[in-house]
Amino acid sequence: MKKKIYIAGAGGMLGEAFYRIFKDEYEVKCTDKDVNEKWLSFLDFRDFEKYKREVETFKPDYLFHLGAYTDLEFCELNLDDTYLTNTTAVENAVFIANNIDIPLLYISTAGIFDGTKDFYDDWDEPNPLGHYARSKYMGERYVRENAKRYIICRAGWMMGGGPYKDKKFINKIIKQLAGGKRDLHIVNDKDGTPTFTVDFAKNVKLLIEKEYWGLYNLVCNGETSRLEVAEELVRILGLENEVTFHEVSSSYFKDTYFAPRPPSERLINKKLELRNMNIMRDWKIALGEYIDDYYVDYLKEKNIYSTKEDTITL
Repeated sequence: MKKKIYIAGAGGMLGEAFYRIFKDEYEVKCTDKDVNEKWLSFLDFRDFEKYKREVETFKPDYLFHLGAYTDLEFCELNLDDTYLTNTTAVENAVFIANNIDIPLLYISTAGIFDGTKDFYDDWDEPNPLGHYARSKYMGERYVRENAKRYIICRAGWMMGGGPYKDKKFINKIIKQLAGGKRDLHIVNDKDGTPTFTVDFAKNVKLLIEKEYWGLYNLVCNGETSRLEVAEELVRILGLENEVTFHEVSSSYFKDTYFAPRPPSERLINKKLELRNMNIMRDWKIALGEYIDDYYVDYLKEKNIYSTKEDTITL
């Protein structure tokens, strides 16, 4: 008999990967306030009574709490909504999981650090700069201090979900290229670690099955910057002879991206490595697979073609 997982907040890029990786071996119930897939049903997990009733009726073996507001500018402008969604709802999830004695999965972020160090391992002390980071860190702390059994995974620069779910850096660059832009302004003062949602979900599955509870940094291998990620993406698409990069500081985008961001969000999967549980791949390999698996039809439609044999072939 299959074990059951209730996945709350599964309508985004991460939920898509978790559904993909867990659906065959587990009975999964996926909910979100945005029902954008046939395998989703409606739940606003900020409604504590409905969240509790939904989970208890399903009788899961695990509760995965995935959803959050991740738009930093939105979070800076909508504090009550941000803390209700990113912090208070997490407290609800802890209570529900504890009440029926099941493990809880919570997703944290590299953004909880202040960027004064080049790299952060699992034991470095967070110091969030903005309200998105603070709301996520307060959720992380509540899980650590109150959940009976939990896995907390800190993700880096997320990539996944494809052209209609990815609201992050990769998709923003692809949309610019699809729109005909060949002059790209990329910040040169932000370092981090990409995290492919599918690899992330696979590594979580390994931790769940081994019952290695606790807090883990969980990002792709390899250090990088925004500029290097953009350059690698353009190389994968075979457009390096067409695209010109203009390096700018973050202040260039200050009107659009005004929320504080740390200069370094680079994580090291130290605990995973010590437990011999780090199956995350190098970010360049993951990026290539992401484009190949999720963007072929979109790129064909937009007439972006690669001429390189070692990259995506359209």
